[in-house]
This record gives sequence, structure tokens and C-alpha cells, in this order.
Amino acid sequence: MNNHDKKLKQRELGKTGLKLSCVGFGASPLGSHFGPVSEEEAIAAVSHAFHLGINFFDTSPYYGATLSETVLGKCLKALGAPRDQYIVATKCGRYKEGFDFSAEGITRSIDESLERLQLDYVDTLQCHDIEFGSLDQIVKETIPALQKIKESGKTRFIGITGLPLDIYTYVLDRVPPGTIDVVLSYCHYCINDSTLNDLIPYLKSKGVGVINASPLSMGLHTENGPPEWHPASDEIKATCRAAADYSKQNGINISKLALQYSLTNEDLSTVLVGMGSVKQVEENVDAALELQADGIDQSALSKILDILKPIKNQTWPGGVL
Repeated sequence: MNNHDKKLKQRELGKTGLKLSCVGFGASPLGSHFGPVSEEEAIAAVSHAFHLGINFFDTSPYYGATLSETVLGKCLKALGAPRDQYIVATKCGRYKEGFDFSAEGITRSIDESLERLQLDYVDTLQCHDIEFGSLDQIVKETIPALQKIKESGKTRFIGITGLPLDIYTYVLDRVPPGTIDVVLSYCHYCINDSTLNDLIPYLKSKGVGVINASPLSMGLHTENGPPEWHPASDEIKATCRAAADYSKQNGINISKLALQYSLTNEDLSTVLVGMGSVKQVEENVDAALELQADGIDQSALSKILDILKPIKNQTWPGGVL
């Protein structure tokens, strides 16, 4: 189905004034995080995404041990588009070598990221997976360091990411209003777990924009199933496998349905999906445009939600890899 004459919707990111495409480009696959992606494939994927209306690209020094940032930098350079036409987010604090949430580490990290990305600034700099550190250090040391980086112009906005939802209330209740611009939550607004929804009124009250990542719950909602290292319980995996099998037998594309489900919540500024090929870009954009035109397949959705009901809103411990 070719919807490419239609436009992807954009949504505002909290109070930043940034307008993000409803589908965001997760650049972790560019670091060959899930299997090899050549530079040519990466450049083609980013270029195609941009031409189809995706304007938000998210990476981290952790992905592919800095390779994702380096490759994304080359892709954006090859794009040759004006800098204000695309929005770039990277992260700090989590690296292949481990975690470093110190002010010194964060301050060094952004300079290294900008060099790899070949950019003068990023649009958002997010502290990566803060549940692995001391939340008091995040509040007292890391966030003040992020604020200084913001004042220096190396990032326009700052944020935090992580799996457990209670980390957001812990931090946001302890910093002045307006300190944090954005949070990136993953695996909590999916067909099996929509607990992020309960937090949205609170986040809105704090003026924070919400990025939703991993609508496929790190591979649970795919025909092939999750990677070996997936931290979900056997019960969650088995139930998601049953939903995927039912979908396959009944001509339902489980991954497309899962993405569309996440996209239906307009309080989420963007839904980040990992992409490493032109084909993946096309599938994700088509799913979003189909949703914009026709809405979600309610009968397929209700059947899948029914299968997933026994594990609804079950998660796994943050800090487990």
C-alpha cells in the first residue's frame, strides 16, 4: 500500500516547541546492535526516512559502542539538509564500558558525541537508563551538569530515560519545575503493557514531553520473537508468542498492529522504532499512514488484547540486562 503522498503527522514535544514526526527513527540498529548494517544501507535508510517525513533521530554512545552515533553522523551529513529540518537526540551516562553519571563524565560525553555526530549541538541530551545509578546523584550532580551543557548551547533540551516508571516521579519531584524537558520511556506503552498512560497526567503537569520507545516491546511482538537476552519472564514470552502465532495464522501483522496501537495515543510525542533498512522505514511509515487514513483494525486488536490479558501490564525489573 503506497501512502507516500500523504504526510506523517507531527506532535509537539512537551513545552520545547519542537515538533516531532509521530514515528521516530531509533538509530540503535545503525550500530549493528541487532546484526550487521552497512554504511550504505544506513545512509539509504536515514535518507528515505527523512524524505518520507521522519524528522526525529535518536541515538546513544552505548549503541554499538559509539558506532551508532558515528554512522548516524555520516548519514545526516550525506542528507545535506538544513540543520533545523531534523531533530537529533543522543544520550549520556551509559557506555559499553559501564555507567558514569558524574558531572565530569557527562560533560566529556557530549563533546565526544557531537564529534561523532558531526554536529554543533543536539536537540535533546538524555541521561541514559538512570535506574542503574544513584537517583540522588542524578538529582544533585548529573542534572545540574546537564543544565550547564544546555546553557552552553551544546544541547537545546535535556531529559532522562529508563525502564521503571517510578524513576520519573522520584527525579521530577526533586528538581525545580521546568528543569527536565523530556522523558524517554520504553516498553510501557505496548499492546501488553500500557502503564505509561497512568503517568501521563503527572508528566504533563510537570511540563515534560514524552517519547515512547520500543512499541514492539524489544521484539516480543514480532513473528520471530524476542532475542535470547530478553529479560521478560517465561510467562510473558509464552503469552506474547501465542499472540504472534495467532496473528500469523489469521493474516494479522503483529508488529504493525503493535506500532499502530502505540501511535493511537496522541499524548506520546513520538513512537521510536529501531530501523536499519529502507524496507523497515517503509513498513513503519506505511503503518502510520494507514492508521491516519483508516484507524486501527479493532477486531484484530481486541483479539490480541484478549490473548495478552493474563500478562497485561506485567513488566520485568529495571536494571536487569
